[in-house]
Amino acid sequence: METTSQVDGQPQGTEGARPSRPASRRDDALYRRAAFPWYGLDAAYTGPRWLMQAAVAGDGAVEHGSLGHGEEPSVRTEGGADKERFAAVVTVAAHEGRRTADGTGMLEATTVSSAAWLAGAGLLTVTWPGQIDHTLRDDWLDQQTEAAWELADDLEGEVWSSLTLPVDGRPTPFHYRESEYGWVLAGTAGDSGVHLGAYGRGMSAYGLAFSRVEDLGAYL
Repeated sequence: METTSQVDGQPQGTEGARPSRPASRRDDALYRRAAFPWYGLDAAYTGPRWLMQAAVAGDGAVEHGSLGHGEEPSVRTEGGADKERFAAVVTVAAHEGRRTADGTGMLEATTVSSAAWLAGAGLLTVTWPGQIDHTLRDDWLDQQTEAAWELADDLEGEVWSSLTLPVDGRPTPFHYRESEYGWVLAGTAGDSGVHLGAYGRGMSAYGLAFSRVEDLGAYL
């Protein structure tokens, strides 16, 4: 997807993206500008919630973003990574391919694979394998990001299993996979016009439930 990430008002290209800190608690204007509903964990989850990162397309429309739950993960996971407990929910606007506002190009359609890719890449950005020296992590991240893209493009592959979780109270099928760094899942939120992705560590995906966020204030 040809989008531009934006955190605290500063744009960053998503290609080759590197870890970034969660968005400022006061910087919610971009989220509120979205023309689609945001999703997070439902009311059964009573822990911390926080804004992460949202992104806009070339025509200025908000395309996707993430909401965090639990402990804000650190990139350096050495000495305590196993104790991190967090889940990030990625909401992606579902749309067909379309021309940019200036008519100079095309924006790719979004699919469940888009949500799976964003979730997989998101997990990697907060992962630092203990055996990797800091001088080699960029190479590792590039390799793993490419692998995450290939996995997202093959949701019927053997690395994915099926998982049914509630979305707005309705059982909803998801594609699910685990790795040594955490878990990733992706699906579609019924007829809400969005695809959902999620990733996390320390919190079991099997007990999660998602719902539409009615008030972003819980994340500020």
